[in-house]
Amino acid sequence: MRNRRLLAGLAALVLLLPLSLQATPRVVVSIPPIHNLVSGVMEGVAEPVLLVPGGASPHDYALRPSDMRHLQAAQVVIWVGRDLEGFLERPLARLPESVTKVTLLKDADLVRHALREGGIWERHAHDHGHSHSHSHSHSHSHDHGHRHDHHHDLDSHVWLSPENATRIVRHVAGVLADEDPDHAVRYEENRDRILARLGALDAELQARLTPVRGHPFIVFHDAYQYFERHYGLTPAGSVTVDPSRPAGARRVQEIRQRIQETDAICVFSEPQFRPAIVETLIDGTGARTGVLDPLGAELPAGVESYYRLLENLGQSLVSCLTER
Repeated sequence: MRNRRLLAGLAALVLLLPLSLQATPRVVVSIPPIHNLVSGVMEGVAEPVLLVPGGASPHDYALRPSDMRHLQAAQVVIWVGRDLEGFLERPLARLPESVTKVTLLKDADLVRHALREGGIWERHAHDHGHSHSHSHSHSHSHDHGHRHDHHHDLDSHVWLSPENATRIVRHVAGVLADEDPDHAVRYEENRDRILARLGALDAELQARLTPVRGHPFIVFHDAYQYFERHYGLTPAGSVTVDPSRPAGARRVQEIRQRIQETDAICVFSEPQFRPAIVETLIDGTGARTGVLDPLGAELPAGVESYYRLLENLGQSLVSCLTER
């Protein structure tokens, strides 16, 4: 009899085990830099799933069947918004109401900048005046009827400033604590540790980038506005307006002229797009070439990689823009 009771007790324990193991929320994140921040918030609790791998571009990604399965099993999905990951708009709309969808561009009270026109920018086009941070009530007021128009004129590369990274971490930690109160204390501890590290990194980058503030440069596509504005840098233009379409002959001519007019010291390419066009652009101009990576393509998953992403941007800019 005693043995039977013992067996029944053990059977009950075995039944409960999977439940306790699955008690953490199933979180799916769109792109590597956001995934790195979310991983940091969830450290010691669970690992979020990443959809777009490092070497791919979110601008033209196609979901695989395994991605669809992850989405269908998710309790929380975190993405930037339709202008960056347009491929997610329909699949997210088809998920049940019970899934928490975090659209960072409208939910996380971020500093947001308007898209820049064309690929040639005036010397002071990046000065203040276009940026706007919205409180929750203000940003939500735009969402009824005008959401697409309103967000379509925003630059969606929001993760490239430590200020926005801080706001993303705060928002995600709050969402996860609501979804999973059992681990709320852990999410808060992780949040505070990340915010302290971001503050220190920001101060370090400010000091390193100050000497190259007035040095003009050209980027491959307009992905770095949040980083450039935050650190007061001097971008002079981008090679392409739409990274999924190659630049035409006229654009090449315009950019070459721009390099000469502004004495642009450097033209940057990206690992996601390896255009031979950069060599053509700098040929005979005296400009150097470097690589900027807005997504951290080669970096492993985890919050350390977010810090490395910003450090690498700073390092690439300083080494290419420092007069030799």
